[in-house]
Amino acid sequence: MADIDTVAVLGAGGIMGFPMARNLARAGLQVRAWNRSREKAEPLSGDGVTVVDDPADAIDGADAIVTMLADADTVAGTVEGALGRATDGAVWIQTSTVGIDATARLRALADEHGVPFVDAPVLGTKQPAENAQLVVLASGPEQVRDRIQPVFDAIGKKTLWVGEAGAGSRLKLVANAWVMSVVEATAETVALAEGLDVDPRQFLEAVAGGPLDLPYLQLKAAAILERSFDPAMKLTLAAKDARLIAEAAEQHGLDLPLVRTIRNRFAEGAREHGDKDMSATYLTSAPDRG
Repeated sequence: MADIDTVAVLGAGGIMGFPMARNLARAGLQVRAWNRSREKAEPLSGDGVTVVDDPADAIDGADAIVTMLADADTVAGTVEGALGRATDGAVWIQTSTVGIDATARLRALADEHGVPFVDAPVLGTKQPAENAQLVVLASGPEQVRDRIQPVFDAIGKKTLWVGEAGAGSRLKLVANAWVMSVVEATAETVALAEGLDVDPRQFLEAVAGGPLDLPYLQLKAAAILERSFDPAMKLTLAAKDARLIAEAAEQHGLDLPLVRTIRNRFAEGAREHGDKDMSATYLTSAPDRG
């Protein structure tokens, strides 16, 4: 098969999709970008990206199709009428976090159009995406892996191939369960400290450098203390992912009360603070100072 030369990025105006498209272009690939709100993707033209008005125009002639969109329905609605324009040999690389059942549905959609499907959600948020430091959790047919590796090399620091399509999404749910547990625990620990008239910085200093310390704890705690909730990952999207994790656990007969609590807490916070960073879950727990 021919090398990957042209990549279509659908969802190129988002927190993740924008830097991914930019890094693909900076790696020397020809990039055609689409976003529902075109103005959010338009700055990519400064990096040589061709911004188009229709997903089908992005897909037409592309060797690889990368989707990075909010949820499964958005992914399906975006590509359903456009995959017919895919050229022979084009590969669909699905990087959005959509869960287990939806990944199977999207794979079936790809099969209907004869397009190889690679399930490749990514670990990392805004800054890792900007710095091409994502971790790609890839799964899909072996015969396309070497061919599409340059796409992953352009956006990430590491690629893990973990099996047939669907395995990547299962691993992503497991990883996100840990990430969201850390965020909620950090938020509630800061809230507890403040409620007990303890300076949260004393807690952070107490654990710093020890086995209980985490760079992510320090990062998110600092954001909470500064009340700086510029989104690396929006709370509304984290709430969606937490719901997918809880649903997967229930479908597999697992009793995970912490997962259920995080799902409910994120959903509660997202109703008022959905456009803020997921660390804004703290605001639901913050002590009432009158």
